[in-house]
Amino acid sequence: MAYEKQIAESVTRIFKAVFPNTVNHYDTLFGGTAMQLMDEAAFITATRFSRMRMVTVSSDKIDFKMAIPHGTIIELVGTVVHVGTTSLKVEVDIFVEQMYNTHREKAISGSFTFVAIDDQKRPTRIVLTHE
Repeated sequence: MAYEKQIAESVTRIFKAVFPNTVNHYDTLFGGTAMQLMDEAAFITATRFSRMRMVTVSSDKIDFKMAIPHGTIIELVGTVVHVGTTSLKVEVDIFVEQMYNTHREKAISGSFTFVAIDDQKRPTRIVLTHE
């Protein structure tokens, strides 16, 4: 792929602790909170890749593979997986790990599509950086 270096440099990793104020009555992370964190990580990834104004246009699929309990650490990893003329797609995975051991599992994964916009908020061509 022509953008391998740019994709590698834009991979975004965000760590968060899952505290009681972010969980539901089952003591697991709210699904909506997870989706908000994923969209934020995807936005940062898209912006770091393009260095342009980007807006979310869709979340294609979000798979909740396991519940994320309070008192754990999560890592969100965003990676650009497709680049089009005015849009790009970012996959975000959330990994959960216990605070006091190294066991780690993928808990949630999803895809987000972004469009580059100009000053008038119209779609615009993604201009890639060159060295």
